[in-house]
Amino acid sequence: MQTSKSVVVIDTNILCVWLKIAGMETCGPDHDRWDFSRVDQAIERYVEEKKSLILPLTTIIETGNHISQATHDRRGRALELAKLMTLSAEAQTPWAAFSEQLDRWTPENLKKLAEEWPPLADQKLSIGDATIKNVADYYARMGCAVTLLTGDQQLAAYQPAPPPMIPRRRR
Repeated sequence: MQTSKSVVVIDTNILCVWLKIAGMETCGPDHDRWDFSRVDQAIERYVEEKKSLILPLTTIIETGNHISQATHDRRGRALELAKLMTLSAEAQTPWAAFSEQLDRWTPENLKKLAEEWPPLADQKLSIGDATIKNVADYYARMGCAVTLLTGDQQLAAYQPAPPPMIPRRRR
């Protein structure tokens, strides 16, 4: 069986925990709490498994907002986020090229988001989470096995289905 490329789409709450942003040291419900150690171990495991890490634009913007509102170490956290942004922009392994996401922001796709989001908002899914869901769906349509790395149970419910396994021809 042929396997597909595997990607991990990182949500804002997980990135905030991983960057140790003041006031955002944990995420997730009590029965599924994420702290720095758990996030770091998960990311290390994904890197060892050769999965590409995806940093959605929404995650970058929301994390930057949280950093600017943190009570301390704003500059240090901003430098850490800036480093990840640069690695993504340069497609430095394990970070996937950010350019792969650019088509998510075309006028046509913004209109599509405008159409799709109101029912999601009615289900209490934020527009930020809707765009992260769209990034995950994009990679799934490209045939990738997608993991939504999030502490948000509501967003996790939108985890794309794994791609079908394609049998290899025997020679």
